[in-house]
Parts: sequence; C-alpha cells; structure tokens
Amino acid sequence: MITTRERSSAPADLRRAALAAALGAACLLVAWGLLHVGFYDRNQIVDTPRYQSWGEDVLDGKVPYRDFAVEYPPGALPAFVLPALAAHVDYRPWFEALMWGCGAAAIAFIALALAAVGAGDTRLYAATAFAGLAPLSLGSVVLTRFDLWPAALTAGALAALVSGRNRLGLGVLALAVAAKVYPAVLLPLALVYTSRRRGGREAAVGLAVFAAVLGAVLLPFAVLAPDGLRQSLERQVTRPLQIESLGSAALLAAHQVGAYVPHVVTTFGSQNLDGGLPDAVATIQTALQAVAVFAVWALFIRGRSGPESLLASSAAAVAAFVAFGKVLSPQFLIWLVPLVPLVAGEAGLVAAALLASALFLTQVWFPYRYWHVVALFALLASISRRRESLRSS
Repeated sequence: MITTRERSSAPADLRRAALAAALGAACLLVAWGLLHVGFYDRNQIVDTPRYQSWGEDVLDGKVPYRDFAVEYPPGALPAFVLPALAAHVDYRPWFEALMWGCGAAAIAFIALALAAVGAGDTRLYAATAFAGLAPLSLGSVVLTRFDLWPAALTAGALAALVSGRNRLGLGVLALAVAAKVYPAVLLPLALVYTSRRRGGREAAVGLAVFAAVLGAVLLPFAVLAPDGLRQSLERQVTRPLQIESLGSAALLAAHQVGAYVPHVVTTFGSQNLDGGLPDAVATIQTALQAVAVFAVWALFIRGRSGPESLLASSAAAVAAFVAFGKVLSPQFLIWLVPLVPLVAGEAGLVAAALLASALFLTQVWFPYRYWHVVALFALLASISRRRESLRSS
C-alpha cells in the first residue's frame, strides 16, 4: 500500500533527482569538453575504427556473426550502428555524442536510484557530480569505447529495482547482459531482492521477463549465424591472461627480480602473456573471480537484502568481477562509475576514493605508457632468452 506521505513525497523526490541529474550532466559536459584538449588529446588508443567497420557493414545489409565477425554480444550492436548513420568522416563525433548521452542517462539513473532509497541532498548531488567528473580521471578511453552503453543499462536496471519496478528492472538488466556480459553478476542479487520484497512468484515472473528479453536479442542471431554467435561468446571465455590483469602484474613483478621471463603476444585484440605459467595463473584467477562474486552473493543473501544492500552488493559484485578477471582493460573501470556512487555511508566514501584513485592511476598507465611498457617487456624477454641461449651453448 502507498501511503499519503509517500504520494506527497514522490514529486519532491523526482524534482531532487532531476536537479541532481542536471548537475551531473553539466559536469559530464565540462569533462567531455576537456577530454578534447591538451594532453588528453594525445597518444590515444582507439576502438572506434572497428566499431565503424561493424556499423557500416550492418547498414550495407551484412548479417553480424555470419557475414563478419563481432567480438561482442548482439546487444552491443546499436552502439556501433547508430553513429554509422552519419557520414563516414563524422562517425567518431557521432559515436562520442552517443556515449555522452549514455553517460548522462547513467547519471539520471543514479539520481533516480538514490532518490528512491531516500538519500539526502548531499549524497545525491555528490554522487551525480562524481559520476559526471569521473571521465577526467580515466581519460580519453571514455571517448572511444562503448562501455557507457551497458553501464547506463545496468544503472537503469538498478534504478527500476529499487523503485519497485522489478519486472522492468530485470528486463533492462537482460538488455545490459546482451550488450556486455558482466551485468549478469547482478542477476542473483536482483532475484533474491525481488523474492524478499514481492515474493517468490514475482521473482519467477521477473526471471521469465529476463529470459524473454535476453532471448529476443540473442535468438535472431542464434538462428541466422549460430556458429558465429557461439564463437563470439567463446572468445570472451577463452582469452588468455591480459598484460593489464592482476595476475599479469604479479608475473611482471616476478620478472623484475629475475624469477620469470615474460613472452608478450598480441592475440584476441589485446596484449597478453603467453606460456604455461600465465595460462595457469589465468585459471587460478578465474577461480578467484568466481569465489569473490559468490562471496558477495552469499553476504547479500545472509543480510537484509534491502534497497541499500542491493546497491552496495551490485557495486561489490562488479568490482570483484573486474578485479579478478583474467582480462582487465582500462574501459572496464567505466562499469563501476555508475555503481560505486550508489554505496551509502563511510563505505561509500572509501569506495569512491578508491575508484577515483584507480581511475587516475589507470590514466597514468594508459594510454601514455602502455606501448612503452609492452615494448620494454618484449625487449627484456628477448635479452633474457638470448642470455639463456648463450649459457646453454
């Protein structure tokens, strides 16, 4: 039952959310402009040429996964196709405009979610301002990756769930999973939350909505190009240990003390460590990733599983998925930008500070020093192998 107080406070909450969203969007607009000047505009490593090729192929009538390979799930295609509607030379500006729109939408969903849980003005405005200014800490990678699209969908799903629109939330979450797989770690949290708030039957209906939406996105491609779609999904699972991952960092540190000789290769569109030891580390890291995510789920199930807990656990689950993954690209931090500001209290402040530090340190590394480090380790590995060859001879 909705009380008179709740009815009267709803418009006020919407007004607060709208003002906070406007503040965040203004911060994002300023940040977006600054990303095009000075050192931000130099040494960029971009993915937009690949996106443009895929988008233009679709507009030419080619079927993704059948007529050309795409490494991302079908839900990502709108982010590639829509900017391709513009002239060929205008693809990147249109892509950036689309990503800005996704970022602004994510900020609006942050505001709606926090208003729904009764957050105070300070927390509400600080969260949207943080999300708006976060691109300045991460750098130009925000402009040329499509990750703000699934990030916005994920934030929208959470906003719907904590606002009591469970079926809508699970449907939007399915769209997020169809765009990039990582939001799937939120599904058990969403189902437990729905079950405890609305009952098991409603959770079952929500799961059916999730499955129907996900099926509607995937099924056409599963029929038209089953092998290509399967290979696209397998590609994400079978990737080797990326040079930026946590396990790779440990191996590269071992190299500094002479305990390991790295072999850097370019495969799967990234720079990775090749060999039996990196493969073993990748397996261990994947197991740790699963344990960390399951631990978040278990803590959520054992707790109250309320709205605030859902927001905090969602941020924790995605953070665990990112930190322990055998692939850790800089753009993965974009996934956390709409989630960490949702965490309440001192834990939220600490999490926001850690995320801001991670964003900044990532920019120090990428893109300015990335190729230098890759080349350095390749050179050092070559020297080490030559020394070993001379010793053996």
